Amino acid sequence: MSRSEVLPPLPDHGRFAYSGIHDRPDYVWPGGARLAVYLGFNIEHFAFGEGLGAALGPPSPEPDVLNYSWREYGNRVGVWRCLELFDALGLPSGTLINTALYDHCPEVVAACVTRGDEIIGHGHTNAVRQADLDVDAERALLAACRQRIAEASGCAPTGWLSPWISESRHTPDLLAETGYRYNLNWAHDDQPVRMRTAHGPLWSIPYPQELNDIPMIVARKLDGRDFADMIIDQFDEMLEQSARQPLVMGVALHPYLVGQPYRLRHLRRALEHCAAARDRGDIWFTTPGRICEHVEALAQQGMLADL
Repeated sequence: MSRSEVLPPLPDHGRFAYSGIHDRPDYVWPGGARLAVYLGFNIEHFAFGEGLGAALGPPSPEPDVLNYSWREYGNRVGVWRCLELFDALGLPSGTLINTALYDHCPEVVAACVTRGDEIIGHGHTNAVRQADLDVDAERALLAACRQRIAEASGCAPTGWLSPWISESRHTPDLLAETGYRYNLNWAHDDQPVRMRTAHGPLWSIPYPQELNDIPMIVARKLDGRDFADMIIDQFDEMLEQSARQPLVMGVALHPYLVGQPYRLRHLRRALEHCAAARDRGDIWFTTPGRICEHVEALAQQGMLADL
């Protein structure tokens, strides 16, 4: 019996090959920047009395008023405070929306569109996991969300983040099939990576699971001061690293968390630090869609090898 039969290779996703970041083609972002930074601003709506949702306190029997109303604070107050902060610093946002917001508080999405933010598909509600759907239902969800955003906000989304980062084995194929150009679900790299699908390439744009207020604040029980320090430390370190290769740094935010006043004060400190570097010309502060457009153009020019 051969060694490969005793120790066979592990199952693989087949979407892209391994590639160490130290040995890849070099390129720059617009303006000659080496570090691209974006805000992934998650605006979500949850069913009352059922379904999933982050919890501030121990979940109670439904209707769980404590945790539902805590999350709803983000749509009524936190989102507006965050947008005021983004406006004050002149920061664009990659705004990830549940399409249920169009029924619940359409003025929130309209405010983001007026700002010129990129609207990114993020399911219909975060009360449901996408991977629980069968193939036909998942395809219908992706298509329906894209159509709803196009009709209500005037531009079909090119990117997608699954609720709860929940994928089926078919999700990348279905995304490409239904017209999306990039996926934010995978947290495996600091550069965009082309994924293979049954319907052509799909870009994986780095989305943070560490620099993300839900795992930091809800799961690890840190708070606004610690999260702001993490943003600054991540930024400073990645800016140094980007001297060696172009990198992408995302910051994942949820208004029911960072929109709380005492956390917002610390977020302001962190974003002011990033905005100052932008003003010096040290970084490209952008959106995931523009990152995707840039690497697509580079790939068409033959400047990026398959990873």
